[in-house]
Amino acid sequence: MPDLPPQKSQTSLQGYLLLAHPSLRDGTFDRSVILIADHNTEEGAYGIILNQPSGKTVGDYLSDPAFAPIARIPVHIGGPVARQQLTFCALWWNQERELRFATRISAEEAIKHSRNPGTLVRAFVGYAGWGEGQLETEMRRDSWITTLPHRDLLAYVHDWSLWSQTMQNISPLHRILAETPPSPYKN
Repeated sequence: MPDLPPQKSQTSLQGYLLLAHPSLRDGTFDRSVILIADHNTEEGAYGIILNQPSGKTVGDYLSDPAFAPIARIPVHIGGPVARQQLTFCALWWNQERELRFATRISAEEAIKHSRNPGTLVRAFVGYAGWGEGQLETEMRRDSWITTLPHRDLLAYVHDWSLWSQTMQNISPLHRILAETPPSPYKN
């Protein structure tokens, strides 16, 4: 069964993954996997889409030799907000096998994190953001499926296949949803 938080309005989704429900046909969020980095009912939520590579690397944005250690890191589209800003995120597992992360970090901090074994550093343009109560409304409409990150998250390729791989780890029903073609009505 999925690792869902209790159904209370004040429950934080921080540290959870949001997977777009197959019925969500928004170009930005279609089959997206979002790490919720910050969430509270008073201020809203902040997250980054993990599975939308842009086809560019950090070196395409930062050519200074000081950034050479992270120049080959792929840049992902983190969401529809602030796409003109390049930010970094570091992800790692702690000893209790809980996913830890540092988001909105600088390039210098990303270089430091990249030297830590077992840490995945990613670059993002943009982020996903929700105002007060907006994410909760979308959750009530079943636009999103929530789950804790799977232990293999950092080993998976963070491209479009991440949505399907993550869905398959939730439950047998979600495995069926993951195998459904994007437009089943065309079959």
